[in-house]
Amino acid sequence: MATDYLIRVDGEVQRPRQLAFEDLLAIEEAYQIDDVSQWAEKYEGKAIRLDGLLAAARIKPTAQYLGLHSSHDDFHASIPLKAVRERGIVIYSLDGRYPLTVESGGPTRFYIRDHAACNVDDIDECANVKFLDHIELTVERGFDNRPEDEDEHAQLHREQDQEGLG
Repeated sequence: MATDYLIRVDGEVQRPRQLAFEDLLAIEEAYQIDDVSQWAEKYEGKAIRLDGLLAAARIKPTAQYLGLHSSHDDFHASIPLKAVRERGIVIYSLDGRYPLTVESGGPTRFYIRDHAACNVDDIDECANVKFLDHIELTVERGFDNRPEDEDEHAQLHREQDQEGLG
């Protein structure tokens, strides 16, 4: 199903948004990251800081969890917002001229800089969600289907490596 937006931001926000590529480019320069490799060595491209997206949607003070949803592969993570609010970025372009392709993990990719430093059990490498198309802010923990044990986690990463999408 094709849409005219890359990412939807809703839930505990005053201004739910459906952001197209041009909308992301237009978010205040202070929130833009022109070279993602400065945050994440194995990635490249242009990103927006999570706090910039939250400002655009006017997050409510009741929001406690960040729901990250990918309809492409039916992957969902719900993580404590406070731990990632200033560390999270949304990668949306490789070159600043075109949106991320599915082959690059698009329409957008969520990445947490130094996720281990968050010191929260709910935040692991699997909270770095590819094919991200929906961010949902919630009061309580939302739907989360990340692997629950080391075997499931290892299997997921083997599959991603085989697909070249790690």
